[in-house]
Formats: sequence, structure tokens, C-alpha cells
Amino acid sequence: MRVTPASIDDLLAGLQAAGYHADRRLATAAFLALRLQRPLLLEGEPGVGKTELAKSLAQVLGRELLRLQCYDGLEHRDALYEWNYAAQLLHMRAVEGRESVDEIEREVYQPRYLIRRPLLQALQAPAPGAVLLVDEVDRADEPFEAFLLEYLGEYQVSIPEIGTVRAVVPPVTILTSNRTRDLHDAVKRRCLYHWLDYPDRERELAIVRSRVPGLADSLARQVADFVSRLRSQPFADAFQRVPGIAESVEWARALVALDTLALDPEVVTGTAGILFKQREDVAALTHERATELLRPEPA
Repeated sequence: MRVTPASIDDLLAGLQAAGYHADRRLATAAFLALRLQRPLLLEGEPGVGKTELAKSLAQVLGRELLRLQCYDGLEHRDALYEWNYAAQLLHMRAVEGRESVDEIEREVYQPRYLIRRPLLQALQAPAPGAVLLVDEVDRADEPFEAFLLEYLGEYQVSIPEIGTVRAVVPPVTILTSNRTRDLHDAVKRRCLYHWLDYPDRERELAIVRSRVPGLADSLARQVADFVSRLRSQPFADAFQRVPGIAESVEWARALVALDTLALDPEVVTGTAGILFKQREDVAALTHERATELLRPEPA
């Protein structure tokens, strides 16, 4: 059984060994979430590594990763539990006429008839506990946020037929948001907060190197330089959404697959659909703009 890292440096080293290159501010936020047993809310642009942090923390801590992917219309039963109605019905038919209505009701609302969803699984996970990822919570609606408050504040949930279920081991809980809408203050108050920005050039270079086997060092540097410049002004204004880390890594993999030795405007424009996911952004990466992005910066 693995234990909570003893220091921020230990956590940084553990995350790096798991392939996640965090900066010290992010590692501090994650370390405090572990020590204080508080949920951690990560906000930031898509593709900056929010989801990957939860995956890497699960690896570092030796805990099971449970993922709740949020979406518009997400209901409590999809997140917490629902009853196995088919099994309950079979039981009622089997004992019909032999037991009273009250006895049947008590029997069918037993834990063995529960279908556990991620929130309940996280609360009932045995030691060392679980890492629960509530991914893209901003895609769910406000009533679902209200439903989360009991879990986030007390690591417990109420099931009407059974009662209150409290955590066996407090789960490490990571919420992510792309800020498609603002979350309610009540959710934010129950969490530690961290804004996860795009990485600096050196951290992105380390990430690309670790994630793309066979990538030549010179090409890795070119990828990191190009994406870093693309996200900076005045270039970023030309695009609706600049690439995240996920796109940088995927682009590097594509370049290796194409046996690319060095970046040039033709390669860049030919693979623009990996860096960008919107037609307007692909069109905005013209040959002339690619040439300007590849031009060495003045000393």
C-alpha cells in the first residue's frame, strides 16, 4: 500500500515518474488537497493536463481511478446509484404470498440490489481508497452541482431507502472544468482551487520528450518552440483556440510517423488538422503564417 507523499518534492518526483510534469504551484495544490483531504477543482483550457493529473495521482498513490464524465442532462442515478429493478422484481415474485408487504420492501431495498455508480464506488472503496475524477463538471447543469455539495463537503451521500453512506477512506477527488460556464460559489467553497495554464516551453519540451518515443531531440525542441510561439501574441489572436498539450504530443507523434527531420511550412500546414480541431483555425495557419512562426526569434 502506497502512502501520501511526505512533501511537495516527493509528489513532484512521483508525478514525474508517472510521466506527468507538473510545475511547483500545481504540485503544491495537489499536495494540499491530499493533506487536507479536500477536493481539488482544476480549471483551464482544454488539453492543458487536468484529466491527466487525476490519472497520474492514482498511479502515484496506488489507488483505483474512478471517472465520472459529466454532460448536459447528467442525473443523480448516473453518478451515484440506481436500484437493480429486474432483480428486485424477481425477488418479489419469488416470495409473493409467503411474506408480508413490509418484509418484502425491507428485503428488496438491500445493498445487494444497488448498482453502484462512481460517487458511491468512491465512498465505499476499501483502503487505500480511490481517486475520483469528476471530469468537465461545467458540462452538467446547476441541479447536479447542488447534488454534489454533500459529497464535496462531507464525503457522504444520502440514500433514502438506506440512509447516509459515509466514506470508508476519504477519496481523493479531482474536479475539472473548461469554464464553458461559471460554477456555483457553493461548489468552489468546498474545494481547493487551481487555474491550470498552458505550460512554459521547458515543461512542454519535457512532456513531449517523455510521451513520444523515438522523437529526435532537435525535432522535440522545434515542436516546443513552434507551439509556444503559436500561443503567444500576436499569433494567438489569429486562432479561436490554440493547441493544448494533448495536441502538441499528438502532433509530435504524427511527425515521427511521417519521418520528419525538421519542421518546414509544408509539413506544418499539411498537419494543421492535428494541432487544430476547427476549420477556421486550420485555414488560419497559412503557409505565410507558418513561415513567420518558424522564423528564428531575434536574439
